[in-house]
Amino acid sequence: MRSDANIAGPMTDPVPGPRTESMGEDVSRETPPPMDDTPIGRAAQLAVEALGHAGEGLPRPEQTRVMVVANQKGGVGKTTTTVNLAASLALHGGRVLVIDLDPQGNASTALGIDHHAEVPSIYDVLIDSKPLSEVVQPVPDVEGLFCAPATIDLAGAEIELVSLVARESRLERAIQAYEQPLDYILIDCPPSLGLLTVNALVAGAEVLIPIQCEYYALEGLGQLLRNVDLVRGHLNPNLHVSTILLTMYDGRTRLASQVADEVRSHFGEEVLRTSIPRSVRISEAPSYGQTVLTYDPGSSGALSYLEAAREIALRGVGVAYDAQNTHVGAQNSQNMVEGIQ
Repeated sequence: MRSDANIAGPMTDPVPGPRTESMGEDVSRETPPPMDDTPIGRAAQLAVEALGHAGEGLPRPEQTRVMVVANQKGGVGKTTTTVNLAASLALHGGRVLVIDLDPQGNASTALGIDHHAEVPSIYDVLIDSKPLSEVVQPVPDVEGLFCAPATIDLAGAEIELVSLVARESRLERAIQAYEQPLDYILIDCPPSLGLLTVNALVAGAEVLIPIQCEYYALEGLGQLLRNVDLVRGHLNPNLHVSTILLTMYDGRTRLASQVADEVRSHFGEEVLRTSIPRSVRISEAPSYGQTVLTYDPGSSGALSYLEAAREIALRGVGVAYDAQNTHVGAQNSQNMVEGIQ
């Protein structure tokens, strides 16, 4: 944990004594105004604090947590959540692997990983039984973060998997054979409930469901939950929905609050206290091959994902999460929009 002196901000004067020294009639060494007097200053200060906060580290799980990020509804923030939570967990000190199971390859793009047709990819792992270690690449900007990319070949994998032996458990076997130590594996699923998603559900123990704070938020979730029950009953008895994350939250609208309340009443403790606000920075980051954590670490989106990652990590080791006692509380993250974006 950092000292209170650091929390005060980067402009704190470390030397006690007079703050103004006269150097003649026209020259003054008066201390400049605090950095957070301007929007740019606030953003810079938040960026420094966010990265410092991330570097504090969190308790590491006793064994690798394999989390499946799934929702058959498109446009709810699955890929965005996958890459930004992965980056946040890595910045908190974890070793994290992102497996991109979406043929569009958006997670690979957001992490700055090359995924053109000739690149070894998760397709080769599923169809040709190539070792996972031969396709995993380190993410350039974030230490401890790795990615198994998707290529366009994955678009035909659903059909090719049908005739293969143990078609539902090929990803699970690849993960079990992967020898590098990892704290987290996050699997980004396509917006469907086909064999690719089934492979992810068989390979993982936890399901993380991003839910958009919009009118149709809960539509289609029933089928996903039924599929989770089917996989748990027949293929993976350890599978359970561990985490619900509210995304695209706009605190200015009554609808967002109503959806959030409805989701919390449906799912209870599975819903993270932290929600992810609508953020221009989150949307812009993938076009630069970055997560929002490296693109704009002081933005509301970056702060929220850092806090969500902290909450997930603490839950995983049975530690109660208290937003009041963290450096950047979940509610503050949602409110830090003006002057940052």
